[in-house]
Amino acid sequence: MSAYVMESEGETRRLLEQARALPVRGHLLNTGLAPGMAALDAGCGPGLITAVMADVVGPGGSVVGLDSSDKRLAEARSLCSGLKQCRFVQADVRKTELPANAFDYVWSQFVFEYLPAPEEGLAELLRVTRPGGRVVVADVDGPGDLGWPFPEELREGIQKLAAAAKAAAGVDVQVGRKMFHLFRRAGLSQIRVHLAPLYVVAGAADARQMEDWATRFKALEPIAAPAFGSLAAYQEFARRYLAMLGDPDTLKYSVLLITEGQKQ
Repeated sequence: MSAYVMESEGETRRLLEQARALPVRGHLLNTGLAPGMAALDAGCGPGLITAVMADVVGPGGSVVGLDSSDKRLAEARSLCSGLKQCRFVQADVRKTELPANAFDYVWSQFVFEYLPAPEEGLAELLRVTRPGGRVVVADVDGPGDLGWPFPEELREGIQKLAAAAKAAAGVDVQVGRKMFHLFRRAGLSQIRVHLAPLYVVAGAADARQMEDWATRFKALEPIAAPAFGSLAAYQEFARRYLAMLGDPDTLKYSVLLITEGQKQ
């Protein structure tokens, strides 16, 4: 996996708030997670989704939270300390070293955008899923350039930022649309794709959303500044983008694509 370019002092808080803002339980239930299952949260981060998964599967099921970051795993273990059906392992999603055919349900959210070769990650998730089990990948589709009115210079700027992240760290903010094709090529059956909002901001963004974007912009400074010609030019772009997010007369939205399929 590429180095995690979003790491910062505020990243744990941003990840937790982002997870809380999404209807994660509904997405899990809608894609097949059920009581009694053995489940994997591949790329669990600070563990909020792992805890929701544990609640769904109940005491008769089990959930493994997997992440490559020892810091995130420590946070996840603390958050899930009262859930006996949870355990955590440190590993790359492309090489988990977990047993083959071990899980009924495998979930991975906001991980594949960081994989330079996402087919490798999907192959590993398939390996650890039992025949008849389900693999689910939820990820972004777009850099944050949807809405109206949306000044063209800001649209070009956010696309420039996405291109810089891809060139420097392999981050692909359009990976969501690519997963259906990858699922097909990997031989999964009963593939379904769900389109859901990552966020919809009709009017001024709230404090959480503003902080989320400010944290992203700050973390990406080392990658973005050269693409914009200078740190000052990038910071000016970020300031103007945040001002647009806070504009009460604009609509801003982003898309989450959830792809699920069954292992043959």
